[in-house]
Amino acid sequence: MPQPAELPLRAVGEWTVRSTRPYENPFTDVAADATFTGPDGDVYSIPGFYDGDGTWRIRFSPGQAGSWSYRIEAYPTDPELAETGTFEVDDRPVRGFLRATPDDAWGFRYESGDPVFLLGDTMYNLIAETYLGNDIRPLLERRVAQGFNLIRMSLAVVSFCPPNAYPHWRDRRIWPWGGTSDVAPQFDRFDLDYFRAVDATVRMAAEVGIGLEMILEMGMPGNASPFCRRDLFTAEWEELWIRYLVARYDAYESVYFWTLMNEYEFYPLGEFRHTPTADRWAMRLGRYVRETSAHGHIVSVHNGPQQPPFAQRFRADPQAIDAIMYQTWGTTGEDDGWLAAGIEEALERALTGWPGSALLAEYGYETSPELAHIVPGHRFCDVDHTRRGAWRGAFSGFGVIHGFHNQWFGFGDYAKDQPGVAALGNLRKFLTEIVPCDELRPAVGLVDGPEEPGRRPLTLATRDRGTVAVYLPAGGAVRLTESYADISWYDPRTSNLVQASAQDQLESPGGGGARPYDWILLLRR
Repeated sequence: MPQPAELPLRAVGEWTVRSTRPYENPFTDVAADATFTGPDGDVYSIPGFYDGDGTWRIRFSPGQAGSWSYRIEAYPTDPELAETGTFEVDDRPVRGFLRATPDDAWGFRYESGDPVFLLGDTMYNLIAETYLGNDIRPLLERRVAQGFNLIRMSLAVVSFCPPNAYPHWRDRRIWPWGGTSDVAPQFDRFDLDYFRAVDATVRMAAEVGIGLEMILEMGMPGNASPFCRRDLFTAEWEELWIRYLVARYDAYESVYFWTLMNEYEFYPLGEFRHTPTADRWAMRLGRYVRETSAHGHIVSVHNGPQQPPFAQRFRADPQAIDAIMYQTWGTTGEDDGWLAAGIEEALERALTGWPGSALLAEYGYETSPELAHIVPGHRFCDVDHTRRGAWRGAFSGFGVIHGFHNQWFGFGDYAKDQPGVAALGNLRKFLTEIVPCDELRPAVGLVDGPEEPGRRPLTLATRDRGTVAVYLPAGGAVRLTESYADISWYDPRTSNLVQASAQDQLESPGGGGARPYDWILLLRR
C-alpha cells in the first residue's frame, strides 16, 4: 500500500504495514512502531496499533515543513513490518495543537500563538451515539456556532444512569475490549468496531473545529467497569489500554486533553475520598502518557474531593500533570442553588501555588424540568446556577466547562438546547468580542461593593487598568477607587451593553426580585 509522499503541515498522516504471520494475539505479541526524523533533526517515536486483518497503522502529524524520513520496525522482528521512507511536508497557516501556557493567556494557547478562552460542554457518551449510528454532527456543528470549543468525552462508554434515565446502551453491547464486561473481560484484545466509532468521532470533531477532552478512565465504582476493579484491570492492562488510545488518536488536532481519570481519587479503592495513593498513580500515569504521546498534548486530571491543594498533592513531580480539570459546584440547595456561591473561594483554595494550568471543568449539570431525572445535588442547578457559576469561574481567571441533563448519561437528547447554552454563549461573547480576554487578569482593590458571602464583586483588569470588568453575582452598588470615563453595564442574560454616566458610586440596573440579577460593570479609560 502506498505510504504518504506529501502532507500539509499538521495534517494526520497514516502509514500502513501488513504481516502474513499468524500471531495468536496481534494486539500483544508484536509491536510495530515508528520513528520520524524532521528537517531539524528532531526524532519522534510513535507507537503503532493493530487494526485487524494483519494490518498495523502508525499515525503522525508533523509540526514542521520540509523533508522528513521515517523508519518502521517491529518488536520482535518481523521483516514484513519493517520499512523506511521519506516524505515532504508543505507549509500552511494552521492554528495547531492546544498547549498549556501557565500564567499566560488564561493558561492556554494554540501552537500558532493565538490565545483561547475555553468554553466546553459535557457529553460523556458521545462515542456510544456514533457507535449506534446516531448522527452527532449537527450537535457538534451547533455547539461550534454557539461559541463552544471543547467537549468532555469518555473513551469508555459509561453504563451509569441515574433513576429513570434508561440508556439504549445498557445491554452492554458497547465494550471496547474483548470478552464481556467484568464477567469475562479480555483486556489484551480490543473491539475494532468500537474503535472505528471512536475514529469517526475524533475525525468529526476535527472537521467541525471543536476540541475533545479525551477521558482515559472513569472513576465511578460499579458503573464504569473496569476502572475501579484493580483486581481485574491491572497496571499491565491499563498500560496496554492507554498505549493503544494514544497510538490511535494522538495525531489528531481535535485532541486537546488526555485526562487520566474522571474523579481520579476513586483510584484505587473505588471510594470518593482523597488518598496519597491516587496522587502517586496520577503522577506515574501522567509521566507514562507524556512519554508515549509524542505530539505533546496536554495531560490533565479531574478531581472529585477538592482538598488538599494540588500544589501539595503533586509536589513530588509537578511537571507530570499539565492541567487540572477542577470540579466544584458552589451552592446547590433549593434556596441558594441559583447563586452558585463559593466557587471562586474553592478555586483559590485548591489552585493557589499550582504551577500548571487549570479549568473550571464541572460545577453541576443544568437540570431539565421535563425529564424525570432526579439526582441529589442536581435538582436545583437551573439556568441561574449555570450562568453565575460560569461567570464566577471566568472572573477567577479560568475557562469553563458545563453540562446539561438532556445529554448527560442515558437520555441522549441532543436535538434541543437548555437555556444555559445561550447564557454561556453570552459569556463567550463578552470575553472574546467586547474585552481583550487574554490581557485580563483577576484584580483586587479597584471597586468596593457588597460584602455578603456569595455576593461580593469579582474583578478582571488589564495590567495598566485601562480596561476593568466587575462581576456582581447579585447586583448592587459599587464605589470606584479610580476614575473612568467610559462606563457601561453588560447584561449576561441578553448580551446587551448599556452605557452609564460616569460617577464614583454606581448602582446595577437591578431586576430579578427574590433572585437579584447579576450584572457586569465595564470600565474603560
